[in-house]
Amino acid sequence: VVNEGGKGTEAEIEFYDDPNWAKGFDVVVHNECFANTTNTDYIKKITQVHHEGVPALVIHCAMHTYRASKSDEWRQFLGVTSRRHDHQSNYAVKKVVADHPIMKAIPDNWVTAKDELYIIEKLWPTATALATSVSERDGKAHPVIWTNQYGKARVFGTTYGHSDATFADPIFTDLLAHGLLWASDKLPK
Repeated sequence: VVNEGGKGTEAEIEFYDDPNWAKGFDVVVHNECFANTTNTDYIKKITQVHHEGVPALVIHCAMHTYRASKSDEWRQFLGVTSRRHDHQSNYAVKKVVADHPIMKAIPDNWVTAKDELYIIEKLWPTATALATSVSERDGKAHPVIWTNQYGKARVFGTTYGHSDATFADPIFTDLLAHGLLWASDKLPK
């Protein structure tokens, strides 16, 4: 666990300066929140190891990390582009690919703990939405759970995870566990 950062939305974590930073990891979980970090070379230090095959789980704030960057490197890795979110609410989650092994972790009628709905501007061609939630503002369905193939790496993502209440929900933690196992290619079909 790397718990490092600044006092704002700009940071470059020294841990990523080592070209072998991910050596020995079975999977990497990203939940950093540095929206205004724009250094493309720095971002590539992170994404390159994933492109080469290190699987990842991306949660909530990772979607807005590096959003000020002009490069799409991070967004391609995530599989989604998001730059803003709706207010906090309890959002119903609708399965889009109900038979996906990850989706077996959540019931058909799951409603989140109070959380933010991220507005997904783009689902990249390498990504597959597994579930959506509807914005209470614009009435549109936005991906909230997905998978992405980034180079040789499997990436599992969810935009949920803003509140402690979300992480206290056993359905959410089961979802993360299933996503982590899927990304690591260890989830039974």
